[in-house]
Amino acid sequence: GTMIDSNLVCEVSDTVCLVVLSHSLLAAHPGMCLTEPCITVASAVMGALDHSVDPCHDFYNFACGGWVRNNPLPEGKSRWGPFSNLWERNMAVMKHLLENTTMKGLSKAEKKAQMYYKACMNETKIEELGAQPLQELINQTGGWALTGSWDKNNFQEVLRTVSANYRCSPFFTVFVSTDSKSSNSNIIQVDQSGLGLPSRDYYLNKTANAKVLTGDFLVELGVLLGGSEETSRSLMQEIVDFETTLANITVPQEERRDEELIYHKIQAKDLATLAPAVDWMPYLTDVFAPVPLNDSEPVVVYAKDYLQKVSDLIASTNKSVLNNYMIMKVLRKMVSILDQKFQDAEQRFFEVMYGTKKSCTPRWKLCVSDTDSALGFALGAMFVKATFDEDSKAIAEDMVSEIKWAFEDSLKYVGWMDQETKKAAKEKADAIYNMVGYPKFIMDPKELDKVFNDVGSDLYFQNVMQYYNFSARVTADQLRKTPNRDQWSMTPPTVNAYYNPTKNEMVLPAGILQAPFYSRSWPKALNFGGIGVVMGHELTHAFDDQGREYDKDGNLRSWWKNSSVEAFKKQTQCMVEQYSNYSINKEPLNGKHTLGENIADNGGLKAAYKAYMNWIAKNGEEATLTFHPEISHEGVITDPHSPSRFRVIGTISNSHEFSEHFGCKADSPMNPKHKCELCHILLSPMIDPIQYAMCM
Repeated sequence: GTMIDSNLVCEVSDTVCLVVLSHSLLAAHPGMCLTEPCITVASAVMGALDHSVDPCHDFYNFACGGWVRNNPLPEGKSRWGPFSNLWERNMAVMKHLLENTTMKGLSKAEKKAQMYYKACMNETKIEELGAQPLQELINQTGGWALTGSWDKNNFQEVLRTVSANYRCSPFFTVFVSTDSKSSNSNIIQVDQSGLGLPSRDYYLNKTANAKVLTGDFLVELGVLLGGSEETSRSLMQEIVDFETTLANITVPQEERRDEELIYHKIQAKDLATLAPAVDWMPYLTDVFAPVPLNDSEPVVVYAKDYLQKVSDLIASTNKSVLNNYMIMKVLRKMVSILDQKFQDAEQRFFEVMYGTKKSCTPRWKLCVSDTDSALGFALGAMFVKATFDEDSKAIAEDMVSEIKWAFEDSLKYVGWMDQETKKAAKEKADAIYNMVGYPKFIMDPKELDKVFNDVGSDLYFQNVMQYYNFSARVTADQLRKTPNRDQWSMTPPTVNAYYNPTKNEMVLPAGILQAPFYSRSWPKALNFGGIGVVMGHELTHAFDDQGREYDKDGNLRSWWKNSSVEAFKKQTQCMVEQYSNYSINKEPLNGKHTLGENIADNGGLKAAYKAYMNWIAKNGEEATLTFHPEISHEGVITDPHSPSRFRVIGTISNSHEFSEHFGCKADSPMNPKHKCELCHILLSPMIDPIQYAMCM
């Protein structure tokens, strides 16, 4: 729960393209691994390299250059990497499962997933209906100035309808999630929201081009809905101008990283004082129906200043602009479930806006993705039964334990942290709960059927609407229940992972427990270098600039001594500066905004490396892959992953072990004299340096 996981600490989706692992100083060569899986993976790793590049000069291009060259950007994509490759494979499996309607022994929920997919694939019906389902929806909501008359006095009603029934979040977002300061209860939370583009920067810092392109796209949608070009243009310009004003009062994400500072618990009645332009009690009652609420209902507000400003903005803005903006929010959300003309307009917009290559995505891919979004746990049950090896669960859990050990052992050597905080940090790491593969309930047809009881139409638009209603009821229902480990923020087929601070848990879905991250038949070096780094990354999130504010029970409170907090800030400032010095197309990265990810990348690599060295110490050297002699397992790299250049070079240039293994001269680009580490310790000659391989 919490504001943090509105962007759930799950950005492995860019995880580092490398891993430099193990076997330095091979005294006795244990021989080559010549099994078929070893030969296949060795060839894949060799194919990913670019031998013309000096690894000490540019490790990213050395490690990934061959992969990038051999994998041109596919049509319709603005980025591509092994995550995308694996997701494509998972989608093909899901397509097969959804289309196989003669499969025996399916639960009702699994059959509903197949029905939902089938309705989505019924293009004849969707084309026949055209824009009609949305036009009817707009009329039911009170009309729209673009296509006819509208009720000028129904601002509050429209706001309630689009929020409660269509799950849109104009002006602000309201949801139920774990209370950060009381992690065994759920609470209503309110936060900023409402921009149509990915961030405020698109409206404020970029060229005017972004706003022009958005305006053109909205005009095209307006015309498709039956508005005239002229009315559409003036109306859409007003919306873009309004969103620009909204962007101006939106607080940048990097200023919201300290949750202690932005958490405000109040009662529902206090919202009326904070943001009087909204009629709050009827609004909350509608959004969380049928749960009874009164005005003393506790609410956590994460954007206090923003709410005051947005209330002033609503009060001072023409009613027609507010109405246009809210209806446009609904239209933008529904574009992908309307007929092909709307989809084409959106595709053209993505091409010019984000540089995706022109493409024609097959309909089945859209429908598989949408079924995964709406009924992902029913589809996930089918996926897990078809693909997931139960042994993988036990092996992954053992690996997590080894990485946890490496992390905890390293805490002993963190010179800047006081003993009391170290003890509490170890307890927190011990308490991290691992969820591997899938939540238990999906394997019980009765439990699964309880969750999905609504899909039933052969009309796609109706099914999506029923899903919105259903998801609103599920949300409301959670308000009076305690948070539950079976509620995952990702479906089992997802190729990703996340750490949830309020549950102090790490989630590794079945979708990522596959090659190129993991395989039972690979040498351990590759598994530690793949899924091991992902595990270390998520574990480190528990101690990054946001995760460290939560204690072992998932409560937001000050549990570090002040001296350690100050030392941590000083240590991490080095990383903020390091990553802010990198730039793409002359635009510098935001080291403050990406700090949590950068801490997790650095910590994840070190934890996985140390865990592997420990594995070798216990089990002896393993057979190496058939590479050139100079590449031992310590030079093994996996997951060559293209848009993540600075995640790679930022992380390895902070690693002493990397420079040692590749023999990088002091002050070469990948071996700077000054390294950012969350530990500065003087090595005593009496102590084995391997113990220091990883310090958080």
